[in-house]
Amino acid sequence: MIQLRDKVAGPRQLLHEAREIAQLCRAHGVCFIVNDRLDLALVADADGVHLGQDDLPPGDARSLLGSGKILGVSTHSLEQALLAAEQGADYLGIGPIFATATKATGYQLVGCDTIRQLRARIDRPIVAIGGITPSNVGEVIRAGAAGAAVISAVVGAEDITAATAAFVTAIQQAESGH
Repeated sequence: MIQLRDKVAGPRQLLHEAREIAQLCRAHGVCFIVNDRLDLALVADADGVHLGQDDLPPGDARSLLGSGKILGVSTHSLEQALLAAEQGADYLGIGPIFATATKATGYQLVGCDTIRQLRARIDRPIVAIGGITPSNVGEVIRAGAAGAAVISAVVGAEDITAATAAFVTAIQQAESGH
């Protein structure tokens, strides 16, 4: 899954980028999500939208999106995650799991225990967010996360392809019980 996350560009620039990314993703069979901006996700015909706690509430977003599009929600506590699931989120981001330098969240670390608690209560995919690296991604997968959202560990790497491959290997090892 590719997520367009740009907190600085204006709506016209974001729409242009969203349309280009949507076209590329469709051509390669990759799911495309727009961060924060439901309006741009709909206009660009993205596969869905990912919302944060300060964005449109999940229930309202779901009513506009309909059932054919994906709704993801970033959460920072068990209570927020359960509420987002109740309001129609298809998957839940939870974090920060580990300390991260990508952005100041203002939230306490939730750790892998929250993933385990959430996994015991819902059947939707859980995506770990915050400070995920190839050396700790196995821990979040074994805790019950379906995946991990990463930024700096890939785009900040000297070799993006090698960094991505390291994640793939670590996730495969965790899924196979190693």
